[in-house]
Amino acid sequence: MKNPVPQAASLLLEKLMLLVHIRPLPAGSGGETPTPAPGYYDTSCFKRGDLLEVPRTLFIHFGIYLGENRVAHLMPDILPAITGDRRQIQQVVTNKRLILGVIARTASVRVDTVEDFAYGGSILVNHMDRLFEDQVLGSEEAARRAEKLVGTTAYSLLWNNCEHFVTYCRYGAPVSFQTDKFCETVKMIIRDQRSVLASVLVGLASIVCLGLAPSTTLPTIFIPFFLWMAG
Repeated sequence: MKNPVPQAASLLLEKLMLLVHIRPLPAGSGGETPTPAPGYYDTSCFKRGDLLEVPRTLFIHFGIYLGENRVAHLMPDILPAITGDRRQIQQVVTNKRLILGVIARTASVRVDTVEDFAYGGSILVNHMDRLFEDQVLGSEEAARRAEKLVGTTAYSLLWNNCEHFVTYCRYGAPVSFQTDKFCETVKMIIRDQRSVLASVLVGLASIVCLGLAPSTTLPTIFIPFFLWMAG
């Protein structure tokens, strides 16, 4: 029988990447993916306040269209925590800045061009409206909410990511379906007594990356271990 621990760890890593928004580089690429030239996307079908959604291999990135080829979106970024130079901060966020931002739990709601926001991916418009039905706010209200939030903010994989940002702006409540999927994956791993090692690693990672209190987290980590030993 195959060892379930590597499989569980691989699944967890996939879900972590989903929430972190790491941009997958194309095969053979040694650096960042080139950003499409201005005009690559037809913005004539976008309206101010639209929720833009960019599906990728392992995750979905979200933003609010502000008009005039501008998109407000939340991105993990270490630079706002170490410099006030707006010119540096406004440059396209690299993977290194993004990962360090996740570790430091620092992000910014920034305004970028549609090209920089989509990063070469296809764009869905208001695709989440079907899930909220009558909760959709007015387009102008959604855009104004996004504009008010522009600037440095705290970041959390589970509690404050790009999906929380757009659902608050367009539907009035911060929700993340990607977070829900991630939590279900974690529960599945912990429930599997054969994946004790993966459960311990998940708990330790939550302390380091998510800032959870060790006093409340450690007992939860080792419950599967004790159950496994007892069995």
